[in-house]
Amino acid sequence: MFLSLAQWLQTVSPEFSFFRVFQYLTFRAVMAALTALLMGLAAGPYVIRYLGALKIGQPIRSYGVAEHLSKSGTPTMGGVLILLCIATSTLLWFDLSNRFVWIVLAVTLGFGAVGWFDDWRKVVHKDPEGMRSRDKYLWQSLIGLVAALYLVFSISENSNLRVLELFLRWVQSGFTLDLPPKAGLLLPFFKEISYPLGVWGFVLMTYLVIVGSSNAVNLTDGLDGLAIMPVVMVGSALGVFAYVTGSSVYSKYLFFPHIPGSGELLIFCAAMAGAGLAFLWFNTHPAQVFMGDVGALALGGALGTIAVIVRQEIVLAIMGGIFVVEALSVMLQVGYFKYTRRKYGEGRRLFKMAPLHHHFEKSGWKETQVVVRFWIITMLLCLVGLSTLKLR
Repeated sequence: MFLSLAQWLQTVSPEFSFFRVFQYLTFRAVMAALTALLMGLAAGPYVIRYLGALKIGQPIRSYGVAEHLSKSGTPTMGGVLILLCIATSTLLWFDLSNRFVWIVLAVTLGFGAVGWFDDWRKVVHKDPEGMRSRDKYLWQSLIGLVAALYLVFSISENSNLRVLELFLRWVQSGFTLDLPPKAGLLLPFFKEISYPLGVWGFVLMTYLVIVGSSNAVNLTDGLDGLAIMPVVMVGSALGVFAYVTGSSVYSKYLFFPHIPGSGELLIFCAAMAGAGLAFLWFNTHPAQVFMGDVGALALGGALGTIAVIVRQEIVLAIMGGIFVVEALSVMLQVGYFKYTRRKYGEGRRLFKMAPLHHHFEKSGWKETQVVVRFWIITMLLCLVGLSTLKLR
């Protein structure tokens, strides 16, 4: 049987009180964040030099913001550093028997693989557009649907064996088996109000949350440091929700569904925060490295998966409001352009440029102004999201 570092340390000289701290979730979360942070800061310069030596430079679209042309050639695919730090730190400090952490890791690395192929086409084939949208969406959809089908049966069960039993019962029922209340859509600011979704409704919602958040973070990643800090803040806030839902005491007190095992997601969230801060050290303006799709798609998918497990899909939309608005700006821009071109014979735009952060740049804001103001907005939205812990 394999043990994580934290589990192994708990077995070493248990009579000494020092080693007992490794059984505490909060202590392990702090250690996970610290491990990822120090690992990222130490490995960052080597990763950047290695990417530079491979000539993995970011191509810049010719029709974009003129000031960004100077960034052409900056090493990209730095998201590999983030994923390496998250995976290593998480594996060191979480309970290896926890199924929720494994599914989040699988989704994160799966979306990271999709992003890696996308980035590879950009830097090797010199194609700023990367993978075809159809191919990228196909692989994202496959990962999202597999995760959704697993989570729909695991939310209310304590083991993978029980998940399999529930799945078989659902199949034998002709796909008509009703799910327990834990699989409903929770409404924030209300006590114990859950909207029943059914199996297919839950799968559809989970799929949209995971794939949607992945693409939303990817669209936000267009300025130095713009995406990574909101990811750190939103991920940290979701870690608080994971701690609450994983505790039978706190979940009962705060009127949240108790989801055994979800508390271990705090380890992953802490590792993501530490790795994100380490990456920000090198990604702050002027950026020495970009995360690329390998990082953005993976981190967005992770946030969506965690939100589904802790039953906070709506709260994720609130706290990640910047991601939502950025994605909506692209959808509105494209939709309005196609509509006006069909109606008037000439496409028109709602924004000077999409995603939204480029609109503000075109309006005269400096890049650092856009970034820091979006950070401030995200911080406020995270506080609103965290207020739902008590305002119910």
